[in-house]
Parts: sequence; structure tokens; C-alpha cells
Amino acid sequence: MKSGTSARLLPWAGSEGKPCYLVTDGTGHLSKVADTVESVQLGMAADLLDHAAEMLADHRSTSAQLRFLLARMREALADVHRIAESRGARLADRT
Repeated sequence: MKSGTSARLLPWAGSEGKPCYLVTDGTGHLSKVADTVESVQLGMAADLLDHAAEMLADHRSTSAQLRFLLARMREALADVHRIAESRGARLADRT
């Protein structure tokens, strides 16, 4: 790799669910797209947390509703975990 570039774990999976990486200096178009996707994913996770708090406070929520919420939260947690891995790797590359 060229000086100043690193492999960035992208916030989406490739074929067969395998991780996608981008060799970048962080300034290109695809890096900006990845930043936008990460921002959307983090916002969706925050919204799910708020929704979960509301549903848990409402004791009328059904088990089917809670299972659906749990499935969406699992997806959001997987996204947030991938973002954390990616950002942690980029921080390590700077040192």
C-alpha cells in the first residue's frame, strides 16, 4: 500500500456475506459513501434504542412485536459492531 493509505472495512458485506475492504487514504468518493452509510446505520440504531425504550415501557407490547424489535436490534448491533471494528482499525493505523 502507498504511504497514507490503509484498508478500510466497509459498512456493508460483499457477496456471500463476506467483509468488504477499501484501500484508501480516506478522501475518495467511496470513502464518503461509506461515511454516509455509517452515519445512517448509527442513526437507525439510535432510533431503535428509543423505540425499544418505548415498547418496554408499554406493557401491552406483544411477544411478536418484541421479537420483531429484537431482530431489528440484532441487525443494528451487527452494523454498529462493524463500524466500531472499522474505526478502531483506522485509529490503530494512525499510531
